[in-house]
Amino acid sequence: QVQLVESGGGLVQPGGSLRLSCAASGIFFGSYAMGWYRQAPGKQRELVASITSGGLTNYGDSVKGRFTISRDNAKNTVYLEMNSLKSDDTAAYYCNGQWNRVYWGQGTQVTVSS
Repeated sequence: QVQLVESGGGLVQPGGSLRLSCAASGIFFGSYAMGWYRQAPGKQRELVASITSGGLTNYGDSVKGRFTISRDNAKNTVYLEMNSLKSDDTAAYYCNGQWNRVYWGQGTQVTVSS
């Protein structure tokens, strides 16, 4: 059974930092491109960041320079380091894995508010 389990979300003040983790099981993690997406209320789900199996990264324009995606294939985990958080970053964040199929996690809520 494939599972992508996100953790690390929560409430943070503007300018603060959080690190999200996504632990994968049931897949050959090293072959998968992994990504983080987010969805705010009333908005479409959007790409935050992605990382290929070879480690190449891509970021949404709104998070470039503030967020960093990384992966640890030994731990079957992908991370999203988020710095200089803004209220506009408030959303549910979803982990995504793509190779021969696409898998999604259940999401973790990030709220940026004073």
